[in-house]
Amino acid sequence: MSKKTKATVAVTLLASSVYLSGCGLFGEEKMEKIDPPQKVTSLKNADSLKSTEKNSNEEKNTVMTELYLIDKNGYVVSQTLPLPNKSGVAAQALEYLVSDGPGQDLIPNGFRTVLPANTNISVNVEKDGTAVVDFSKEFKNYDKADEEKILQSITWTLTQFDSIDKVKLMVNGEPLKEMPVNGTPINQEGLTRANGINNDLSDVIDVTNTHPLTVYYLAENGGHSYYVPVTKRVQNIESTDANAEIKQIVAELVKGPNKNSPLVSAFQSDVALLEDPVIKDGQVTLNFNENILGSFEEKKIADSVLKPLVYTLTEKKEIKSVAVEVDGSSKLVNENGEPLTEPVTRPENVNTGSF
Repeated sequence: MSKKTKATVAVTLLASSVYLSGCGLFGEEKMEKIDPPQKVTSLKNADSLKSTEKNSNEEKNTVMTELYLIDKNGYVVSQTLPLPNKSGVAAQALEYLVSDGPGQDLIPNGFRTVLPANTNISVNVEKDGTAVVDFSKEFKNYDKADEEKILQSITWTLTQFDSIDKVKLMVNGEPLKEMPVNGTPINQEGLTRANGINNDLSDVIDVTNTHPLTVYYLAENGGHSYYVPVTKRVQNIESTDANAEIKQIVAELVKGPNKNSPLVSAFQSDVALLEDPVIKDGQVTLNFNENILGSFEEKKIADSVLKPLVYTLTEKKEIKSVAVEVDGSSKLVNENGEPLTEPVTRPENVNTGSF
């Protein structure tokens, strides 16, 4: 079965259960009204009230945080989990990446943490947005095959926070110039998302004439779908076209992941832009041909197409929302039949499903 055939199946089998809305990538699930029981004792009412208060308190006492874990295929992937709502959220996020640490019972099936057991961590966030992370000596007790994944996990977990732009690493107060097990060099200016994640060099002949581009593809775990960021190297373009990279993003989504990858793209090979993208006030408008639709008759766009498009484009800091048109028309609906009346924004967290 070809990669594109798999992608077609993925639209049906792997589509996320989280709904899309016009103003954001995630909407609210509509619940049917249920008539209350006619006879309820005072005790039951009190118990119900206590239960509601308990749930409300639990929500107040937790904060949804992205942890970049390693999935069953070896990719570094975010999973959004409820962590205690307390000060020092950056250090706490890393503590939940420690094997056999406080997050062990929260980690979804098919995923694993990246930091060695018993690693102690401190994080100091400087005024310039640099997070200086100091690990205990136990940090060195990792498998060398995980070395680059550890760097990616730390960097992407910490840079989800608005106050952090880059990361520097230390062990017992000594700056790390290279990773301690396999010697991977560490940029002394600080690690950023520009260093990439799940780097794919499979189609690259001359890396010197390329630049990194991070694209989201679809993966599956136990009947649930989630999105994986993959940094590819794409050809440098000698052009004054300000939209050249956006066109490259669309091209890579259509092209799909490496043919040997377990990931898929729900974009069909004949999807194409009909005109140049338009960027204004943080919004990019894309006019596609009809092949982007999951249903021509209903003008419907599948979640598995819209979500990776928005996730990928909003990795660029200058893009805050995405407006999609088909043959110049914005009268489209999401896969639940709800009108896409507003540009779609990136959700606060990615991959919020539980396993």
